[in-house]
Amino acid sequence: MKKEFVVIGLGRFGGSIVRELIEQGADVMAIDKDHERVDEFASIATQAVVADTTDESVLKSLGVRNFEQVIVAIGENIQASILTTLMLKEIGVKKITVKAQNDYHAKVLHKIGADKVVHPERDMGIRIAHSILSNNVLDYLELSDEHSIMEIKANEKLSGYTLIELDIRAKYGINIVAIKRGDDIIVSPPADMEIEREDVLIIIGSDADINRFEKKVMN
Repeated sequence: MKKEFVVIGLGRFGGSIVRELIEQGADVMAIDKDHERVDEFASIATQAVVADTTDESVLKSLGVRNFEQVIVAIGENIQASILTTLMLKEIGVKKITVKAQNDYHAKVLHKIGADKVVHPERDMGIRIAHSILSNNVLDYLELSDEHSIMEIKANEKLSGYTLIELDIRAKYGINIVAIKRGDDIIVSPPADMEIEREDVLIIIGSDADINRFEKKVMN
């Protein structure tokens, strides 16, 4: 069975989600109020619909509640984003993911029942800032308000030492959960494993601990 999704809002963010979901073999109903945007996705999405999603009767008529997940990717119109999320909750959609414009918007979305709130612009800004500050930071993903996961390339301060010698968990409070070595991924690497120069370490921890580790070890 193919997974089925609804994406509401076909701007850059919503459009990229539609394309990726289709590429991964999912069925996608793409919805927007703008005729031109819907026309653009008519040949890409499983179904492309012009609709006002702040109207509960419209959502019901489209059978939106029967889909596994709805992604609300409405851009600048915060009111439409909130009303749409509220309507989706009212009709019993199982899982709702919503794009937030700012922290206030995110708080409201959480209060009215959004299952997941994402901040694509802010998250990308954080990733870019980390990569600029350290050439060894390859990727950065926020897991919660206080915890993140990061991919870092081993430098001269790390390579040639075993995990037990570095004792990163005791010194910085972060964990190395996996090591990428070439095409291999070593999950839960053993304590006596020696880090090599081109290894990519996947670390997880609180933002404060990660920042401390970056300043001491990665710069």
